[in-house]
Amino acid sequence: MEEDGSQREASRDKYRSSSILQQQDQDGENFQWRHGSPPIFDTVNKLFEEGRTKEWPKGSLEETVQNAIKSWETELSHKTRLRDFQTINPDKFKFIVNGRKALSAEETLRVGSYNALLRSPLPDEFKYYKAEEETFESSHSAFGSAFPRGFAWEVISVYSGPPTIAYKFRHWGFFEGPFKAHAPTGEMVEFYGLGVLKVDESLRAEEVEVYYDPAELFAGLLKGSPIVDIPDENKASTTNASTSASHCPLGH
Repeated sequence: MEEDGSQREASRDKYRSSSILQQQDQDGENFQWRHGSPPIFDTVNKLFEEGRTKEWPKGSLEETVQNAIKSWETELSHKTRLRDFQTINPDKFKFIVNGRKALSAEETLRVGSYNALLRSPLPDEFKYYKAEEETFESSHSAFGSAFPRGFAWEVISVYSGPPTIAYKFRHWGFFEGPFKAHAPTGEMVEFYGLGVLKVDESLRAEEVEVYYDPAELFAGLLKGSPIVDIPDENKASTTNASTSASHCPLGH
């Protein structure tokens, strides 16, 4: 879910595969980028470098896993058709969050990483964020507003190597913009989780499982004071906001 939205020549990035950040594939066919060109991650990379708790040796298993997952998330968030993906096996890919029903590659691309991660089995009256009512665009707008410097991600530990990679991760950002009718606090918001990544012989992801507590994320976002008058540009991302923040926003 890392992003900062800037655009320019992006073929080189320290933390993502250069082959995915091109305008064309090896046959000269243009990739379809969601915003017309490959994204630039300068802002979130700076946040990552300033806030990471681990700096892995170049070429280590931990760095390889960290960069591979950043590359996969880049394609998921910024490319619009599966045939342009180089980091997954689209025919076998499954995305599983907290043991719930797996999403296919097509489904994951359609709803986006935020909505895929934030689906909840709770009844509607207990949901703060209703992922099933959000679109790819509205979810990225809401979290992009809340985290204007991006939402950084790092690997904390890797417990096993390919083909089944088990790892622990940390996600963090600073709540510096409005989120769903809640004013920013300027505080760090972070959560930890565990993942299992199954890859093929080409190291393309075939299955991704993620386990985490969404309440760790929303506890920080719901601390913001309610906003009575919401600017027009943020109204689209507040239509599903709950009138009460007393309930646990997401649960299992």
